Amino acid sequence: MQTITLLSDELVDQIAAGEVVERPASVVKELGENALDAGARSLLIRLEGGGTERIEVVDDGRGMSAEDAPLALRRHATSKLSTLSGLQRIATFGFRGEALAAVASVSRLTLRTAEAGASAGTEIRIEAGVVVSTGAAPARAGTQVVVEDLFYGVPARRKFLRRKETELRHCEQALLRLALAHPAVAFRLEHAGRVLLSLPPSGEDVAERISAALGAEVHPHLLPVEERRLDVRVHGVIASPEYSQSTARGLYTFVNGRYVRDRAVHAAIHRGLQPLLPPGRQPVGVLFIDLEPGAVDVNVHPQKLEVRFSDTAGVTEAVHTAVARAVRGADWLQGNTPGLAVTPDYAQAVERFLRLAQQAEGAAMPFPPALPGGDVPAARAPAFGESRPGRNEAPAPGFFGRLRVLGSLDRQALVCEGPGGSLVVLDLHAAYERVCLERLARRPTPEDGQAEFLGPPVAVGAADAPRLQERAEGLAALGLAYESFGTGAIRWRRVPAALAGLAGEALLRAVVQAPDGQPETLRAALACATASLSVAESSERGVLRLLRELDDSDFSRPCRHAALVTLELPLLEVAPGASRP
Repeated sequence: MQTITLLSDELVDQIAAGEVVERPASVVKELGENALDAGARSLLIRLEGGGTERIEVVDDGRGMSAEDAPLALRRHATSKLSTLSGLQRIATFGFRGEALAAVASVSRLTLRTAEAGASAGTEIRIEAGVVVSTGAAPARAGTQVVVEDLFYGVPARRKFLRRKETELRHCEQALLRLALAHPAVAFRLEHAGRVLLSLPPSGEDVAERISAALGAEVHPHLLPVEERRLDVRVHGVIASPEYSQSTARGLYTFVNGRYVRDRAVHAAIHRGLQPLLPPGRQPVGVLFIDLEPGAVDVNVHPQKLEVRFSDTAGVTEAVHTAVARAVRGADWLQGNTPGLAVTPDYAQAVERFLRLAQQAEGAAMPFPPALPGGDVPAARAPAFGESRPGRNEAPAPGFFGRLRVLGSLDRQALVCEGPGGSLVVLDLHAAYERVCLERLARRPTPEDGQAEFLGPPVAVGAADAPRLQERAEGLAALGLAYESFGTGAIRWRRVPAALAGLAGEALLRAVVQAPDGQPETLRAALACATASLSVAESSERGVLRLLRELDDSDFSRPCRHAALVTLELPLLEVAPGASRP
């Protein structure tokens, strides 16, 4: 009895679509790459319903003739590959001829295209892989592809899609990856009539594209990367280790202009940042690897997200060297950061202060004796703690911004020169906690709005589950939301931007260990947890920003660690030669 049969073309298309089209972002990626291969200088992407309802991609590329357009919608039909030897030297995004056919098999697709100078264009409508109509279209040079009701005929696939906001974010990421590798091409992304991205052509300058992908706040931390070897070039930017993230979303790696996720390349980047990259943190940057097409195989992944190098060791060594050289040559590592130079006198004063701290019995830091009668020497202006006995309750306006950073004590305390020549020591944890509390307490602005977290699932113990549920109302008041993820686990769905860097496990631990579920209590617990992370990642630039934010903080708001200023005294009392009473 015959049991083996040939699969129908319709079923083969559905199987291929499962490999190529995972979600709306896959469609944006494939259609965008087709446009770039066609020489487009401008791409317009319009989305509805996060891309699940409608995706429209319009380009000004070469377009297709009336003879080529129907062929482009058939499987394994392409103009980019014709010989076996060509497969070994792929220089285009597409080459398999699968994308359009795969998309058309799981949606309602309309293709309109025309070559430059043609008297008329071509329009083809397809539903679930079946051609519905073919006719003439306006003679607009380029191609327009409209994809509607993605997965409408495959409900089993559609149910795996996430919320529209999540799918939209993936579409935006797919477009940003294309835009980063092609700064000379204009990109515009719209959703429901609202412009989300508008990136004009910028030649070789990718600064604006990097800002759109990583955020403008990363620019002060970016270091140029450049390494040239006989057969490979590594270039782009990498953020200094002080600026890192909890996930790898901020790292973009490209091979010959193609976005890839290669473990060996990522491992080389990590090695280049060691030992300066904090444990458990991920690098941030945009790196391009250029090499001969024949030295890399791009035909190893259905979505072309992975590649295989003919000389993996040589490529990864070039990446490692490029990153390490960029980081080790940075000004911040050489101690040349403007505004933070320490004079010899103050360096000696701090050195003596550290000796006094080590000799102090029963306390981590020596506290000076009170001045008789509370008097302040007339030779200098009163310092913060002297003019206000409750120094941690009501700082003088602009006090923290006028501090000059001298150094830190084991990342626990900040030693500064204060107003009037005083030595001021701040508890770094308390300072970051105060600032985070302020961020959580103020009404969110569009810039500070909610951030999608969607990190890995977090296990919830049997004892913690009821406590977490009891705090659901308080969490909602602070802008946090989570969803169940199977049995005994959750996934954070939304967190305030001020907590976005906190790992899911730490977030859960802070919530369940809070004394109660009141918003004020939860806010204080979350601020304390975030402060621990901020201290571990504190940098010179971050500390200067911290001091500015402290001046804008409300010190009347309850805080777990209220004692921010731990020590304040005239610098002469710890200067060389001074005797301690």
